[in-house]
Amino acid sequence: MKIFFELILKNRLIILILLIGVIILGTFQYKSLPTDAFPDISPIMVPVFAEAHGMAPEEIERLITFPIESTMNGLPGVTMVKSTSAFGMAVVYVYFEDDVDIYFARQIVAERLAGASGELPDMNDPPALGPISTGLGEVFMYYLTADSTIETGGKPVNTYLRELNDWVIKYQLQTVPGVTKILSMGGHVLQYQIEINPYALNKYELGLDDIVDAISNNNRNAGGQFLVLGSEEYLVRGIGLLETRDDLRNIQLKVVSGIPVRLGDVAEVDFGREIRRGVVTRNGEQEVVAGIVMKLFGTNTSDVIKNLNQRIPEVQGSLPQGVHLVPYYNQNALVNNAIHTVRNALFQGALLVIIVLALFLGNARSALIVALALPVCALISAIFMSWAEMSANLMSLGGIAIAIGMLGDASIVIVENIYRLLGDQRYENKSKFEIIVAACTEVARPIIFSVSIIIIVFLPLFTLEGVEGKMFSPMAFTITFALLGSIIAALMFSPVLASLLLKKGHRKEFFFLGKLKLLYRPFLMLVLSHRVTVVVTTLLIFAGTLLLLPFLGTEFIPTLEEGTIQINVTMAPSISLVKATETIMKLERIVMGFDGVEQTVSKIGRPEAGSHPHPVNSSHIQVMLKPQDEWQRFHSKEELVEALNEKLSDYPGIQLVFSQPIQNMFDELLSGVKTQLAIKLYGEDLKTLRSKAEEIKEVIEPVEGLVDLSTEQSFGQPQVQIVANRDACARYGVDISEILSVVELAVGGEVISQVFLNTRRFGIQVRFDERYRNKPESIRNILVHSSDGVLIPLSHVATIETVIGPIQINREKNQRRWVISGNVRGRDMGSVVGDIKKLVRENIELPYGYYLEYGGQFENQERAMRRLSIIVPVTFLLIFLLLYMSLGNIRSATLIFINVPLALIGGVLGLFITGEYLSVPASVGFIALFGIAVQNGLVLVSYINHLRRKGLEIAEAVIKASMLRLRPVMMTALTTILGLVPLLLSGGMGSEVQRPLAVVVVFGLISSTFLTLVLIPALYKWFAPRLTTETD
Repeated sequence: MKIFFELILKNRLIILILLIGVIILGTFQYKSLPTDAFPDISPIMVPVFAEAHGMAPEEIERLITFPIESTMNGLPGVTMVKSTSAFGMAVVYVYFEDDVDIYFARQIVAERLAGASGELPDMNDPPALGPISTGLGEVFMYYLTADSTIETGGKPVNTYLRELNDWVIKYQLQTVPGVTKILSMGGHVLQYQIEINPYALNKYELGLDDIVDAISNNNRNAGGQFLVLGSEEYLVRGIGLLETRDDLRNIQLKVVSGIPVRLGDVAEVDFGREIRRGVVTRNGEQEVVAGIVMKLFGTNTSDVIKNLNQRIPEVQGSLPQGVHLVPYYNQNALVNNAIHTVRNALFQGALLVIIVLALFLGNARSALIVALALPVCALISAIFMSWAEMSANLMSLGGIAIAIGMLGDASIVIVENIYRLLGDQRYENKSKFEIIVAACTEVARPIIFSVSIIIIVFLPLFTLEGVEGKMFSPMAFTITFALLGSIIAALMFSPVLASLLLKKGHRKEFFFLGKLKLLYRPFLMLVLSHRVTVVVTTLLIFAGTLLLLPFLGTEFIPTLEEGTIQINVTMAPSISLVKATETIMKLERIVMGFDGVEQTVSKIGRPEAGSHPHPVNSSHIQVMLKPQDEWQRFHSKEELVEALNEKLSDYPGIQLVFSQPIQNMFDELLSGVKTQLAIKLYGEDLKTLRSKAEEIKEVIEPVEGLVDLSTEQSFGQPQVQIVANRDACARYGVDISEILSVVELAVGGEVISQVFLNTRRFGIQVRFDERYRNKPESIRNILVHSSDGVLIPLSHVATIETVIGPIQINREKNQRRWVISGNVRGRDMGSVVGDIKKLVRENIELPYGYYLEYGGQFENQERAMRRLSIIVPVTFLLIFLLLYMSLGNIRSATLIFINVPLALIGGVLGLFITGEYLSVPASVGFIALFGIAVQNGLVLVSYINHLRRKGLEIAEAVIKASMLRLRPVMMTALTTILGLVPLLLSGGMGSEVQRPLAVVVVFGLISSTFLTLVLIPALYKWFAPRLTTETD
């Protein structure tokens, strides 16, 4: 190392140029880093959507979902296949291992899907892959409004607005970089509807197939190549496309007695509305048309929203006068607030660290050198982050904020040693160059080893899997980058700056440090004379701390405050879309009456294909809040949520779950349900699953802290079943396909073709007039053709009955699944789940072939803790090996290692005092704490050994080393503590995730530093290694 430092100091100009280059490049890279609220935690997942209009969930599951699901299970890299079969729609989610490329995953799913097409029934649209987005991909939402004076061309306002959204707005916004799809929801889709009069049809001896064939044959264009006329070519086109309602009415079906029978003679042809399964309302006042923007997988949220905000004015300018595009939600506010919180904490922490440096070093120039290391390390980190294509988010910047106090540690030791030796009389005859080289060489090895230990301590974070791995690995990376930067700053830049700024000469000890030493020395002497008492007392305190562990609550990750409320409402399974809309609008009006609420936007049911398959009894009320300083009645969001829950719970026939937009998507990613906790019940029979789920719900309802408890409302959908009587069909000569044709075409209706208006296209739907199909009695009287042409009432060949069936069927692990879901408030997740498991174990007996699992945040919490319980001991072994390599003997390494478990004392007490739970962030805090405890112990023990090698006796070496290393140990501890104080005290958005970590490290370092300066000196005599005295 001596040669290295001589080389550095001989080339000071090059090093200074390099330092300036790092500052310039780092600043540029930091400013160009993309920003996000969270790392993208979404799994590699490919959704498959299949629409089969009119099919019930049972047929969807049997004919579509199961064949697709079975095909996907054997794909390489697949970890899980989930599916939902709903009315008219199947969605299959194929999950892959995290190292699988998303485009490769989509390719092999598409190949398998093409191979499975032969097993699927005929559908208007073949199954298709969903958009290339993520579970958190809904980053921007807007709605459309129109002035009362708007000219709509005779169309209803919401039909007009939906047409604008589908054919004008969507296509402009989809060109924005990073946008993969725009989902439309609300309003009505224009449709050409042919409402057939069955009696007129029978009068002219026509069938439904005749209508379908006539429309198809009269609605197409043709190409006839080209003609050469003189010197020019003329393209030949045959024009036969339908354009107007009159074109449809005039389609000839047949000729009777020389008179043409046209479509208008047997049916009403007019504009109508597509059957819709989704509605959007606002403030309980009106329906609106909304758009949901989904970002492309792998793109940066902040950039996408920035691009959208730039494009919105252009889109607005292209809309008719009086139509307004109003954004009502985007993730940028959360991103900016979360980043602002961490940046503030980073700046404030750095400021506090600099104050501590000045206080302890007692020399402005020394403090300046160390203080400069902090931004340099952060900028080096930004350079590495840019190269690694990482975003600046709550976790990555949080890593730098956590490390800010540690970043100066290496430079502190270097500069403090240089400063001390420059004033040491023993070095009066040596040049400043020689003194600096000697000072740096003396501490370089312990610095490298101590920083390496801190880096190794964070290795467990790299091994975490799933959501927790994606969440915390960016933090581990940035801490590692920053600590590597601290070595570069300490070993390259600090010696050069010290050679320029520090001078030789006697040092007068700064009064603050002098006072501290006056207090510490007598206390140290007392400790050394009462070793046994000190050790026993420490062990008793440690044992008392361990007794507190069962009283600490546990959770996965603290809930991030988003500043918005989302109320998930589940209504009766049999409810109609019209009634569901009325109900939600009433609830919205109640919510709007609360202080602090700015506006509400509710989504009922599902948007167009390519999104979730929510039924019409499911709704999400998004509650946008005013700034909190404008609130009068409530002091916190929690109070508002409690008041809303109390008021809305009085409304009959609904189940409520309070959440937040991103938390909602986050919870759904974890367990497939929009709550923190999910109990998944697996089995075959839906009625058994439902009854057992209700039984479990009743048993666990009394559990304290368990709120928003509900079971899936997946059963209870009334069905009108038209069951063919095979004997009667044989007797009358009626083919069963004739009956099914009545069900599909006459009653359900089918889009058989399209009307093209320039690039816009609108469906042509055929079915019976509403009078002949709107009641079971009407359906019974529909006439069907026998094989000899006789018309037979449907009731003669089929039974029409009303039964109760499923509203949707959910599958997972190749089995049907039913979920009991809930949230946890006012108590920790681990304790709540523990009580639930006990009650279920004691009171619930499941039939053969049925079993349950616990999912949601608890599942991830257990997985993370299980993983850490394996990796952390391995990490400790690596740390011990590094200590052995650094110190050269097992006794010293063991002495330092004793301080590691004892560091728990402050961390556990901190969690207990502040009421924070033992979570994954808290576990990360303990990991960091253990590393710092080892680092401080290494600084002290290595110097005691150094003095003994110089010839000092054990007692003298212990006292002298403790007094001389008091400053670096205290500075290391205080800089780390004060660097984290802003995170500990911050109430900003995103601070909830970082606070448990800060609590553990701050409180833990207080106890750990005390033990380093007390317990290690007390124990050293018993662990003192045999050392050879060095000769100068």
